[in-house]
Amino acid sequence: MKQFLRSGAAMAVLAALAACQSASPAADYGRPAPLTAAPSGVVQSSQLPPPPPPPPPVEQAAIPPASPVTASSAAPATPGAASAPAQTASAEPLKREGLVGAWKVSAGGGSCQIFMALTKWTGGYRAASRGCPGQVADVTAWDVSGNSVVLKDSGGSTVANLSSSGGTRYDGSTSGGQQISLYR
Repeated sequence: MKQFLRSGAAMAVLAALAACQSASPAADYGRPAPLTAAPSGVVQSSQLPPPPPPPPPVEQAAIPPASPVTASSAAPATPGAASAPAQTASAEPLKREGLVGAWKVSAGGGSCQIFMALTKWTGGYRAASRGCPGQVADVTAWDVSGNSVVLKDSGGSTVANLSSSGGTRYDGSTSGGQQISLYR
């Protein structure tokens, strides 16, 4: 009787294993199905038409030259006060998209990096500082206010205000009075 039960159990196991295997290649889930050949056509070539002529030049006399406004010419100097670095005012407001990315920072005699993104965050948009000294280490947000870049902490409080100094450089001071420069 034991021999009969063992033989029956062995037959049941073999039947179950045979049912799990398939001889069909479509059941092979490890390999992708072969691709069909793409049709090939005849390649044609021809000359492109000539490019359109450039637009006529704009007359320079019609556009008056812009006179730069500096911090020293905008307000009279007070005796005994430390003079701020001259900052050129920009004719058009800053665009956030132009400020996105990595920036080098000079502040408090040291240097570090700030990364600015367009992700909404407390006080403006997301920023992260790396290796920055003093108040600049607290920068977690940034925004644009007119022609100024405003750096903020996690509570939305202003850490620094910077104005364009031309090109990709912004200079200003922290809320504690420390000079700060942002540049690429």
